[in-house]
Amino acid sequence: MFSGIVEELGILKACGERGLTISASLVLADLEIKDSIAVDGTCLTVTEMGPDWFYVDTMPETLRRTRLGSLKPGDKVNLERSLPNQGRIGGHMVQGHIEATAPILNVAQDGMALQVEVALPSELRSYIIPKGFIALNGVSLTIIDVLADHFTFALIPYTQEHTNLGEARPGMLLNIESDIIGRYVVQHLQHYVGQEAAIRQ
Repeated sequence: MFSGIVEELGILKACGERGLTISASLVLADLEIKDSIAVDGTCLTVTEMGPDWFYVDTMPETLRRTRLGSLKPGDKVNLERSLPNQGRIGGHMVQGHIEATAPILNVAQDGMALQVEVALPSELRSYIIPKGFIALNGVSLTIIDVLADHFTFALIPYTQEHTNLGEARPGMLLNIESDIIGRYVVQHLQHYVGQEAAIRQ
């Protein structure tokens, strides 16, 4: 499990159909082969590592479901190690299971923050609510507003400086993971309503 609090910006050294090589420093401190790590919010397994890099396997489903398949060497990726048992959850519960990708539609300065507008995937509409949690490229964020076809969030200067969301621009693709608690609630209610309808028939 992750918290959506990015620890480090890694640099993609090499990418292929079977995996990614990423240069890093901070996250390597206690990282071991077989450990989970979130790369732009995608939970992956470390299978090789060196003094300033690590390698993760990427299966076809991962490349289809996330933005990782569109990255190229030199791109920055958000990195977060899995939470230790005694760790604080500074963001929210993030699984690292990407549900969809969506492009940024607009970026505008709003005081010291950047307000960002993102296309809303129709399959996630039930799970994305104003003032709710969302993980974008693995970053825990609060949704500002939700409209018919898009939602908005804001980036404080710290997040702009310490994650790849600081490069936000129209057309940039984002990995999306909605709030797991919200997903469970919606699924439970849909099941309950379906059972009630069946009983009435």
